Amino acid sequence: MDTVKRKYLMIFNCILLAIGATGGPLLLRLYFVRGGKRLWFASTLASAGWPILILPLSVSYIFNRRGSAENGREKFFTITLPLTIASASIGLLLGLNDYLYTHGVSLLPVSTSTLIMSTHLAFTAGFAFVLVKQKFTPYSINVVVLLTVGAVLLGLHSNNDKPVNQSSRDYYLGFFLTVGASVISGLLFPLAELVYTKAKQSLTYSLVIEMQIVTAVVASLFCIVGMLVNNDHKVSTYSEFSYITLFNSSAS
Repeated sequence: MDTVKRKYLMIFNCILLAIGATGGPLLLRLYFVRGGKRLWFASTLASAGWPILILPLSVSYIFNRRGSAENGREKFFTITLPLTIASASIGLLLGLNDYLYTHGVSLLPVSTSTLIMSTHLAFTAGFAFVLVKQKFTPYSINVVVLLTVGAVLLGLHSNNDKPVNQSSRDYYLGFFLTVGASVISGLLFPLAELVYTKAKQSLTYSLVIEMQIVTAVVASLFCIVGMLVNNDHKVSTYSEFSYITLFNSSAS
């Protein structure tokens, strides 16, 4: 892939990331504000978009199989068993992260939860230094200091943005749950980088997508199991969404 294609692919990924990072928390908070109660169901949706990765993976397979056929070696899946196990382990952490974040958002305003989650950059820098020996730079140190101080100040002034009729206990529970999600989120990227570094095979586009699919599938299964254990699936979906629709209609 030449430099121009890489640049356009990076821009496209940045656009998708911006849409998800801004729209996701707003929709999730709106769900709980309008009467949603299904924490595990909402957590499952955080990783349930993995089937869309099948499309670019299929395109990659088509080109790879053409090249492999010309070279006399045709291979469908490129991911190995050790990489599958490593990706599945990261998926378990991602599923836990999805639940902690969803539960935290259900108890906090979007502004507060977003600011807390932004501290994952600081945790990412710390874990990257420990796991993959990535050195600190003046920019990363600046991010760590500013975001840490911001989170501390937010905790000290938490009563100013506490939702109406919410107890301090629930607010602080949401605060610490979101901090936990931020810590795990900061660990995920260095772990993935460590897996890439330790992989005893060439790192290709297809391999990265396959690993992401395994990670997202395991995260979704983790949340689905939690949904079954906590009987979250027995909540009447029709009545819940009917209530939300009625609420939205009356509000408008």
